[in-house]
Amino acid sequence: MLRVALIRPGCTDYDLQGRIRGVLNVPLSDRGVEQVQHAAHEMADLSIDVVYCGPCQPAQQAAEIIAKIHMAKVKRIDKFRNLDVGLWQGKLITEVKQNQPKVYRQWQENPDGICPPEGEMLADARSRVRSALDKICKKYQNSTKVAAIVTPEPIASVIRCELLHHVIGDLWKAEEGNCGGWELIEIAPQPALR
Repeated sequence: MLRVALIRPGCTDYDLQGRIRGVLNVPLSDRGVEQVQHAAHEMADLSIDVVYCGPCQPAQQAAEIIAKIHMAKVKRIDKFRNLDVGLWQGKLITEVKQNQPKVYRQWQENPDGICPPEGEMLADARSRVRSALDKICKKYQNSTKVAAIVTPEPIASVIRCELLHHVIGDLWKAEEGNCGGWELIEIAPQPALR
């Protein structure tokens, strides 16, 4: 059984304001630090030896907090960088909804079919995430340890969907209010093909 603890960093000031962070480096707020500490203690029963994280500041801060509590190492994975949402970065979600209602709706209904202005296609993000996940999954496939991965939304939802082979849902919903949360994803080994 492969077990992955997928952890979202705590809140930043941008999250609290309803702004789109994308790949911008915005540190955890005091509330965000508390959220990560709480999540780390909730995961006390998990056997974590390495905390993988994306390169953004909140993911790295959260990974360091979790690693300290679990006496684990931190390993930065650049392929887990957040989705580049181009010109939407720094804007309020409500601002995008009001000024670009058609694009906002398309991003809700079919995020694979739209590229944020001057941003990254979701298919490209999925591809880079998949290559990093394949290595981690192979390492932890027959392990009693849990692979801990810290990434912000919406890339955390992309990772979740890649692990579970799900369809990507509404990334605006993922972007809102998922600070400091975590989930344990358990994946049964696949039978070998003959």
